[in-house]
Amino acid sequence: MNAMTMAGQEVIDVSHWLGALITSAEIIGTRGITPVRALINRAAAMVPTELRCFSLVVESGTTNLHAITYGTTEGAWSAAADIAAEVDVRYLDAPVKRVLSLVSDRYDEMWTAAKGMYKVEPVVADGGQVVLYAPHVAEISQTYGSEIRAVGYHCRDYFVRQWDRYKHLPWGVLAHSTHLRGSGTYDVTAGERCRIDVTLATGIDADTTRSLGLTYLDPASIDIAEWSRDPETLVVHNAGEILYRLR
Repeated sequence: MNAMTMAGQEVIDVSHWLGALITSAEIIGTRGITPVRALINRAAAMVPTELRCFSLVVESGTTNLHAITYGTTEGAWSAAADIAAEVDVRYLDAPVKRVLSLVSDRYDEMWTAAKGMYKVEPVVADGGQVVLYAPHVAEISQTYGSEIRAVGYHCRDYFVRQWDRYKHLPWGVLAHSTHLRGSGTYDVTAGERCRIDVTLATGIDADTTRSLGLTYLDPASIDIAEWSRDPETLVVHNAGEILYRLR
């Protein structure tokens, strides 16, 4: 198996959809060998040579290093993951009603700006809201924009319970869709019921946002200082960099 195959579309799709089936909120930030990590290790083990790895843990918002680890692919990754779990995760004692994610300008399309949702989803109360504030984001995805526009954003069960309808699409696109929309339920009678509301305050227009199954908010209407004074709102700067979880 060559490097091109290792990082090919099939491996990427399968690994990302596996994580989506577990759900982003459940697997993200989990230490140890998750099913996704086990899949990656199994694929890497097929490379017919000794594998070595440098892993970097970089301070959020800077180019400063917390650590460099080196060794086997499993050992170096595990050591770096343990450090990242200490420095890249913020723990809250109770869920919050609303999150304003000020998406880092590192992310220039919704394909990556979605990190502002799934890095905070675990701390949002049932019925709560995540607002992705990113006026600089005007593109859904240069690569998969047409597929995402056709599918929209839905919870995992929406796809699982209608698998024959969606299985032909890139599974990485389906994974992205569920990661941004968050957890929820679906059945043919009750329809789709998602746990929290996801709102885009971006450069993507209102009609497009609503057609994707999301709520629209004009970014010009948001006063960040005012939102920061609201005790029921968590304002996250450089959203997508740090993971938030409940203790």
